[in-house]
Amino acid sequence: MVSSIKKVIVVGSGIAALSFASSISENCQVIMMTKKQFSSSNSMLAQGGIAAPFSPHDSIHQHVQDTLAAGCDHNDERTVQEIVSLGKQLVEQLVAEGCPFDQTEAGVPQLGKEGAHTTPRILHAGGDQTGKTLVQYLKNQLGSHIHLYEYHHVIDLLVHEGACIGVVWKDEKGNVHTMTADAVVLSTGGCGSLYETSTNDSSVTGDGLMMAYRAGAQLADLEFVQFHPTLLTIAGKAVGLVSEAVRGEGAYLEDETGRRIMKGVHPQADLAPRDVVARAIFHEQQLGHGLYLNIREIPHFSVRFPAIDEMCQRAGVDMASGRLPVSPGMHFLMGGICVNEYGETTVPSLFAIGEAACTGLHGANRLASNSLLEGLVLGHKAALRMEQLSIQKNTVSSCTFQEVWSVPAMSKDQLRQWMTTYAAIVRDEKGLQILLQTLQEVPCQQINVKIITNEELELSNQWALAIRLVKSALLRTESRGGHYRMDYPKRNDDLWRGKQIVHEKGRIYVMKNERIGAKWNVYS
Repeated sequence: MVSSIKKVIVVGSGIAALSFASSISENCQVIMMTKKQFSSSNSMLAQGGIAAPFSPHDSIHQHVQDTLAAGCDHNDERTVQEIVSLGKQLVEQLVAEGCPFDQTEAGVPQLGKEGAHTTPRILHAGGDQTGKTLVQYLKNQLGSHIHLYEYHHVIDLLVHEGACIGVVWKDEKGNVHTMTADAVVLSTGGCGSLYETSTNDSSVTGDGLMMAYRAGAQLADLEFVQFHPTLLTIAGKAVGLVSEAVRGEGAYLEDETGRRIMKGVHPQADLAPRDVVARAIFHEQQLGHGLYLNIREIPHFSVRFPAIDEMCQRAGVDMASGRLPVSPGMHFLMGGICVNEYGETTVPSLFAIGEAACTGLHGANRLASNSLLEGLVLGHKAALRMEQLSIQKNTVSSCTFQEVWSVPAMSKDQLRQWMTTYAAIVRDEKGLQILLQTLQEVPCQQINVKIITNEELELSNQWALAIRLVKSALLRTESRGGHYRMDYPKRNDDLWRGKQIVHEKGRIYVMKNERIGAKWNVYS
């Protein structure tokens, strides 16, 4: 019997999940599950804004070109064109509906400029609270067919005859439950928790990526990790993000002597792509320099960036000095679960959207403020696609799921330290080999799903994902975007342009850079 999709489970509560939920028909029941609070998402933390060619002086073509340039020729050009084009329409729709973007005195959206953009095109809200504003706005649009459940920790996917039919989840007391659905949408973010310093919400631990992988989906581009150049850093500890929009308003990086470190490094200087700026800061720090963001040329800083100003004051920064101590931190995973233009994975009835998905938009390095745009567009497209699908109703008498988990005998802090030392902003073969061997030799304890803790589940996922990330970084013998090898410091277009490293069912493929493409070479 064939029928249309009636029930969908969405895992996550960020911009992509909310875009999906606000776009789906009222004929479809949507169960949104989040393992912590609704507000526990990277989207809520997004400061800078959402990029779109909104100005009459801008164009879709120019936004596409900027995205491709930042992505170091690793983007899927068709995807970039589609997302920027539809994104412009959706942002214009939000503006028309009254979404509270910051406006000029003329009553039109104020546009900021960020790194690697050639023109101002960043719409922002609340000064530096765009993500929070957008999340709350979209949440208010949700109908009664959307049901949100907090503290429902989804730990695995139910798969029957190769198709995804639901999820396994734990409640606050640790009890295990299953729930079936016609389709499942993963909107679980990336893997910032793999590193010591990160801009990500603490709930973002790579769970969705490994759930999809265990279900048979492909993971791609894991080696491309973006480090945001400017995290406010006090006594060696990062206390929060200082948006790239601050540099867009005129701030610049300098060392303890006042020397501007980005002069001569890149034509766009302090507004160079993030991978370039992060490596420049890392290099200066290796030489023993302290790094600061000079904000003296920004008038009314506390008005334009109220949340950042409050964060700095709480951290005890002398704002009168006009200098914020900064350091890079893990920000965004360009790779993720392989999807097509609608968010469909290689597993039937399983979708992935937002940072969890690898769409081809970002290439090797994400253009600033393209993440909220991608979430908005892909959530919308996935919802429209789902309404077109028909499903074959099968009677499932029982379903099995992973009952025993391998949990490494190590702490999350130890894993983060190793990843930061050997697989962060700068890498080389020797360090990556040491790291891979270390990770693979960690003894594991086998723990039943009924007694495993949430911490142990997250650690198991992080450890397994780290191994795959390191294998990808070892295999890609070049430097491109967020992946920088000291032993292969240049791009190698002859060998690597248009190639993705893909993990699937225990194997590694080198594939053409297509949404879901044909396999090339297989590695063990």
